[in-house]
Amino acid sequence: MANQHEHTVVNMWQGFMRHCGGAGSMSDEPTVDALMRHLQVCIEEARTIADGKEREQRLWQLEAAMQEAIIYKNRVEELQRHGIDPVRLVDSEEGITPAPAPKKVEALMTGQVHCATCRAILEPDLAFCPACGAEK
Repeated sequence: MANQHEHTVVNMWQGFMRHCGGAGSMSDEPTVDALMRHLQVCIEEARTIADGKEREQRLWQLEAAMQEAIIYKNRVEELQRHGIDPVRLVDSEEGITPAPAPKKVEALMTGQVHCATCRAILEPDLAFCPACGAEK
């Protein structure tokens, strides 16, 4: 079932990218509005799924994704109306010291490796830190 779900997610993303014409550069990236239009098309397609249980599950997934997209879009618009950059990066508060880096033995024992820059846990399949973007 997980493999089928992963396949469905990949197909949905590929369909979204085709619908948006691909993303060659930052200025060509799909917008939240394009994602919402794509999700609406997927919802219409999902309504034609023959199996009732599968149709219900797929519609629930798509409607949840649509709700999250709407919430995100509304938050960004509200911040922009108040002149606040919604993706502004901030420095950590002064006086707060990050946790010490784990010793290599601890990292090996727990199976987790931490970023040398921000000390976040690194994902083994990524070549960069998901928290700060630093390369491994």
